Amino acid sequence: MSGNVDETGGAGGASVAEEGAGVELGRVRQLWHLLEPLHAVLYYAPEAFEEAAALGYGIEERWPSYFPYRAAPLGAVGGGRVASAFYSFSPRMVDEHIKSAWEKASPDQVLAARERAVDRAYRAIFGDRVTSPELAEAAALARRAAEAVNTAGRQLAAANVDVAWPEAPHLQLWHAATILREHRGDGHLAALLVAGLDPVESLVSFAATGAASVERFESRGWSPEEWRAGRGRLIARGLVDEDGIATDAGRELRRQVEQHTDQLAAAPWQSLGPDAVARLADLLGEFWVAVLGSGLLPPETTLGIGKV
Repeated sequence: MSGNVDETGGAGGASVAEEGAGVELGRVRQLWHLLEPLHAVLYYAPEAFEEAAALGYGIEERWPSYFPYRAAPLGAVGGGRVASAFYSFSPRMVDEHIKSAWEKASPDQVLAARERAVDRAYRAIFGDRVTSPELAEAAALARRAAEAVNTAGRQLAAANVDVAWPEAPHLQLWHAATILREHRGDGHLAALLVAGLDPVESLVSFAATGAASVERFESRGWSPEEWRAGRGRLIARGLVDEDGIATDAGRELRRQVEQHTDQLAAAPWQSLGPDAVARLADLLGEFWVAVLGSGLLPPETTLGIGKV
């Protein structure tokens, strides 16, 4: 996804979070780490593939359902709009999956299917805890943060904000996690643009830091020639060496990108306040463990969680 973003302005001076309600940037990043797996269940759970198959999408790999599931809040848009919003995917790959997506099912049908998928997946993963007071409290806190997002210039966050809130607390938790991760992701793209990293360069530069394997990043559909060309541009800027390893300058730029991303993601957590944020982090722990323990999510992703 897209993933995180940071802003180059973060290298000096106090961060937005540090100047605001006392929510540190480390806590902002922690909440992303805790919420991202709760959102990502949609792209890996067998229940999600079953719902996608019922709509007519292929399930031999995750991409045929990933693109319509994630893009549905935008409406029946074409590949160009989706490629712009998703950023790091090859436009060819996006177009391949989006071109016929809305012929199989309307965005409203896809939104209903993804809600059913999350409902079924969460019930399978969490069991009786899906109706626990702890989950309901976590959902209420996450919703407060999600309702505080500023969607100006953030197309995926804005689109998901326009989706009606579900009634069940566990579905509210997923919806809040989705709004917050897309809000963060939209900000990440802004940070990449400030850093002068185009879509393929954003992947090459992140792979160069060891955030994940090159093979994992190459799954986003760029050709070997495009990957080599992107690397060449980064070599010319002194950001990676001839072996594709990040230089000190390259690592510093990526650090700035991640810091800027955290800064741009901080406002919803500022609105919640440090005590409520700490409480939410505590509440999310058992559900984060349950998702990771389910074995549904891959051990390595392009987000680099735990690596940056």
